[in-house]
Amino acid sequence: MRVFAISDLHIDYQENRNWLDNLSCHKYKSDIIIVAGDIADDPILIEEAFGILSERFAEVFYVPGNHDLWVRCRGEFDSLMKLGKIKAIAGNYGVRMEPRDFGTLSVVPLYSWYDYSFGKPDQDLINVWTDFYACRWPEGYDVKDINTFLLSMNWEFINVKNETIISFSHFLPSMELMPFTKRKYIYPVMGSLLLKEQIKNLGSTIHVFGHSHINMRTWIDGVLYINNAYGYPYETLLTSKELLCIYKI
Repeated sequence: MRVFAISDLHIDYQENRNWLDNLSCHKYKSDIIIVAGDIADDPILIEEAFGILSERFAEVFYVPGNHDLWVRCRGEFDSLMKLGKIKAIAGNYGVRMEPRDFGTLSVVPLYSWYDYSFGKPDQDLINVWTDFYACRWPEGYDVKDINTFLLSMNWEFINVKNETIISFSHFLPSMELMPFTKRKYIYPVMGSLLLKEQIKNLGSTIHVFGHSHINMRTWIDGVLYINNAYGYPYETLLTSKELLCIYKI
């Protein structure tokens, strides 16, 4: 059994959807795939992706990204209600949004958001970052409240103990995982230092993340951090646009 990782599929782009549709129907039948967020903002597309992946892989693991929690239908959902809807859809397809053990390996999803622990956003970022108007939260919630709430969903998960632990999140747990310095203005919406504390407490061997759309592998404090984003169609220099095998049982 192999463990593959991908994030930021963004299948609302037809080129990306074509790649997903063309995944082998036979090659991965005994394997695990980790999808570290940002399939699409349309729940119909998310459901279609769950259907495709669950047919092709033995096990599918997923956490939502920021795009997945955008709310386009005014008056129908807030973003936490949409999370509940996505979890229900995932359950229908056997897509796992909770830990599971495979002998000496455990795969552990970690929910998160950003909380400005990477920096304070300026007005220009607030004006252009889509989350600020496409996500809708319960009255009185700010991004720090959202991150606290989502991290609290991991409390029972970080009690998992095993020889090898692969955890994954959409957002970044450390500014050390931001390889570009010319775009520091977007750091505030990239992740949370509190997420890194959870990874430390869990004792992860490998942690998969997404969101930055820059493929990388790097060691920090004994943890191998991996980003294998598919990314937007035009991001051909930053992303490999293929599945990455990160572990074999």
